[in-house]
Amino acid sequence: MNTLFLLLKKNARQYGMVIALAVAMIFFGILTNGIFFRPVNLTNLVLQNSYVLILAVGMLLCTLTGNVDLSVGSVVCFVGAVCGVMVVDLHLDPFLTMFIALLIGAGIGMWQGFWIAFVHVPPFIATLAGMLIFRGLGQVIMQGQTKAPFPKEFQLIASGYIPDIFGGLTIGNTTFHLFSIVIGLVIIAFITVSEVNKRKKQKKYNFDVLPSGIFIAKVVAIALVFMAFTIVFALYRGFPSILIILGVLIIGYHFVTSRTVQGRHIYALGGNAKAAKLSGVKTNWVMFWIYTNMAILASIAAIVFVARLNAATPKAGQNFEMDAIAACYVGGSAVSGGIGTIIGAVVGGLFIGVLNNGMSILGVSTDWQQAIKGFVLLAAVAFDLYSKARSTK
Repeated sequence: MNTLFLLLKKNARQYGMVIALAVAMIFFGILTNGIFFRPVNLTNLVLQNSYVLILAVGMLLCTLTGNVDLSVGSVVCFVGAVCGVMVVDLHLDPFLTMFIALLIGAGIGMWQGFWIAFVHVPPFIATLAGMLIFRGLGQVIMQGQTKAPFPKEFQLIASGYIPDIFGGLTIGNTTFHLFSIVIGLVIIAFITVSEVNKRKKQKKYNFDVLPSGIFIAKVVAIALVFMAFTIVFALYRGFPSILIILGVLIIGYHFVTSRTVQGRHIYALGGNAKAAKLSGVKTNWVMFWIYTNMAILASIAAIVFVARLNAATPKAGQNFEMDAIAACYVGGSAVSGGIGTIIGAVVGGLFIGVLNNGMSILGVSTDWQQAIKGFVLLAAVAFDLYSKARSTK
């Protein structure tokens, strides 16, 4: 029992955020008389917040160093504007346009990474300058106009669905997207095997682990939640294409941050930069690649946002950086750096998305939505500081 208490206390922020997300979803489900849990609404929830989750994945690496990137919203605007000109005005191939957009994102990231890592301009100042520069350049390119429409191939990135190669499954009057159910089962099997292997490794090295009963209950609960969401998506049109892209990004970055040397270097840099440098970590290059990576993900978010909106606008990307930063801190990142996970950032992003979606269904004004999100962010950071203060006593 003591072991369980210590583990829960150690992971209070992580488990607390997951519980808060579940409570928020149930709360809005009740207040909206079940409208929140309708398949079409949950699908829209994913589509509406996909670009924020993409940005949150990259922003998490920035927050691990104790910094943020204020320019991502402006980069979304600039890259979206370039996509609009290339596709709508110049009629370039959509896939070539996406490739060029990623190269532009990489160039922007290297530019900002250079000033941060090698000229040692504080990240806050460098990315604040980037926010002004790329917002201005985006508006210069757009000249106050909206570029639309985009080809169907471009739109499918954000609005397409995985085709059902099995032809569907009909039970009574209900038809399920069978391929999505198969994908969901594969994901559940993968998570189960990963959790079991993780537990075995922890026991091998004499780490504290959850009691067997609690561990089984945890795995079963995760499986049931994933299966429930899989069925909900299967009742509509199956998994959206963007959900697969998000899944690949989340799994890939989770692996990098938790299982690779490069990931450990990022945590070491955020924990104590001087100690990391003395230990042989090339801290300048770590910072350089973190901000290069952030801009590449911002360009992906720009492609997704433009594809979903089916238009490039001069106002695109406004406050995106704030949503991404809030997702990371709400999801468990420490303000001082060195603490946080990709999964936590995604959960934080989903929590904010659930708040937006639920309040919109209830008819809450956007002004109040902004205020409530501000209070949530303040509470999350205050909880982080409170937890840290208690742990040092």
